[in-house]
Amino acid sequence: MMTEKIQELTTYEELVEAFPIVHQLRTELTLERYLILIADMRKDGYTLYAFFKNEQIVAVAGISWRVNFYSERHIFVYDLVTDETYRSCGYGEKLLQAIHQLGKENGAHYISLESGIQRSDAHRFYEERLGYEKWCYSFRKSLLKDQ
Repeated sequence: MMTEKIQELTTYEELVEAFPIVHQLRTELTLERYLILIADMRKDGYTLYAFFKNEQIVAVAGISWRVNFYSERHIFVYDLVTDETYRSCGYGEKLLQAIHQLGKENGAHYISLESGIQRSDAHRFYEERLGYEKWCYSFRKSLLKDQ
């Protein structure tokens, strides 16, 4: 019998177990750097959730609650990735739907996320399957290159 569940990852062991999937999205990360960054991110409200199929993590989503002038109270999705073996099985969608529900139950006005320019399949997924709007550009400037 197949079992499915979504749960917050809170222990060191769970976070380490999730790393190979996170690494599929954040390929520049080493396990050591991931653990350092996630410890800092968690201090600032970052939470990592996992979709389990038969006790195995098959998708993860990293979120934070945020408030600003344009999205008011909202959940920002920093990381959403399904293990490449299980893509197109609906697990990422189920995980994101659970985050939508979490937002609704806790007064969020929006769910917000960013997606790399090159990720056209992901954009189609967000817009066509889940009804997200593409409404702005996001920019960044490296401060390390100016040294």
